[in-house]
Amino acid sequence: MATIFGLSYLVAIAQKAPSQIPARGSISGIVRDSAGKPISEASVRLEQQGGPGTVSTTTNPEGGFAFSSVTPGTYKVIAEKSGLRSRPASVVNPSEGNPSTVTLILEPSGQGSSKANSSTQFAGPMEFADTPSFTIAAVTDWTAAGGHGSDSSLRTSEALTRDTLTLKPGGTGTADPVANRSDSDASERTLQMALSRSPDSFEANHALGKFYLQSRKYRESVPFLEAAYRIEPANFANQYDLALALKDNGDFAQARDHVNQLMAHKETADLHRLSGELYEKTGDPLSAVREFEKALRADPSEQNYFAWGSELLLHRAVLQAKDVFAAGAKAYPQSARMLTALGAALFAGAFYDEAALRLCEASDLNPNDPEPYLFMGRIEVAAPNPLACVEQKLARFVELQPANPLANFFYAMAVWKQKGQSIDPATLQRVETMLTKAVTIDPRCSEAYLQLGVLNASQRNYSKAIGFYTKAIETNPQLSDAHYRLGVAYDRVGDRSKARQEFQLHAEIEKQQAAEVDRQRRQVKQFLVVEPEKPVDAQNR
Repeated sequence: MATIFGLSYLVAIAQKAPSQIPARGSISGIVRDSAGKPISEASVRLEQQGGPGTVSTTTNPEGGFAFSSVTPGTYKVIAEKSGLRSRPASVVNPSEGNPSTVTLILEPSGQGSSKANSSTQFAGPMEFADTPSFTIAAVTDWTAAGGHGSDSSLRTSEALTRDTLTLKPGGTGTADPVANRSDSDASERTLQMALSRSPDSFEANHALGKFYLQSRKYRESVPFLEAAYRIEPANFANQYDLALALKDNGDFAQARDHVNQLMAHKETADLHRLSGELYEKTGDPLSAVREFEKALRADPSEQNYFAWGSELLLHRAVLQAKDVFAAGAKAYPQSARMLTALGAALFAGAFYDEAALRLCEASDLNPNDPEPYLFMGRIEVAAPNPLACVEQKLARFVELQPANPLANFFYAMAVWKQKGQSIDPATLQRVETMLTKAVTIDPRCSEAYLQLGVLNASQRNYSKAIGFYTKAIETNPQLSDAHYRLGVAYDRVGDRSKARQEFQLHAEIEKQQAAEVDRQRRQVKQFLVVEPEKPVDAQNR
């Protein structure tokens, strides 16, 4: 994971040795309208807190902009065009090794605060009997993602998207599919005995295959479901189960053949959803998203809302995913995973305050489910400013799960961030206690070691900070920010040789990680979205 929270206002960045630490960086990004379309020729203004004057530029035809040779400091970036204005984006201490990237959304003046505080902004119902308000027209390489490999906000968004895809109804993300193992073993033996008595029985083969499918033993389930299919090839339920087992076992071509056979007989929402999953697995996201939309139109279930929204979010149709999840949350107000997914989509669209509110609501639905807390902890760390309600909910997370290392870590970070520059010794001690508890519970919690180092460095206790940075690197050698900060600490105590070594390691790891992130992004095609009655080229070029 990239640096989870720099807390640069607590570290004297300006004291870095200019001969060894880059003094200037860059700030770049993209300007979009509320529908997600890149906006060209928008005016972008860069303001430094406490600095003289401002610097301006205009966006290129793809909506992109960049400010180079930016000195360390705290900045605000604002975009304007034709009476529309973005909310200010905050950037702290950009550097050559950590360039900053932002996404600015143009909206009518005064609308930003309502977006941050209105719970109904995106909750309008979607009338699926009507023509949809958007169409996925094509896919393209991810050229407008608006992020660099080291940008923590974009990386956090991508990580949350991946985690969103694994959310289960009722917060059962990693639960054992068979709750009582002894009962499961007994059931398996009973089914096996029934099959041994009647090996040519459709019911016996199907029952054992279905048992393995529900137990997520996909390889074991396939032979029995195939045997049942050979006995009764017209049985719809068994062939559907067989297609599911083949898909989850990685046999996508065979699964597709069975889905096509079933589709020829009868189209159902479940078949369209399964077809969408297969298209995504085989590299055809355009067909996949259309199948998920058909599934929702046929059956506006919670599962189908979630499947369509997740596909849109995966392929960076962020604003459209947000609308689908919002409609799903309105239709299913007790669905914690729908609100959690909506929070992830809002964060990806830079609606940070709204994202926090939705995740706080999700945590209230099932306070014992850790997923909404983990999502809100990560967005609190990555967002430019403290977020409402998060600290209170994370306090509850710690109260409910005191032995959870991430509960302690994220609550510590929220308390620290909420205090900002006015942090007092008592709060620092509280933060240190929680971070220490996190690494005591889980000695592999590298980010907590890193932040303990940051905390001590902020108090100029560089020798102690070196120990924590070293521990962070021992638990995660690829934690690039730990190498960088360790280099700073070595520089402060006068060990220039070790400082240079750590800076070099930081640069090498950042380069490797940026290359890996770029590779991953190239593998995920981005959807091109068309608004009604507007050509593709007019909206996406």
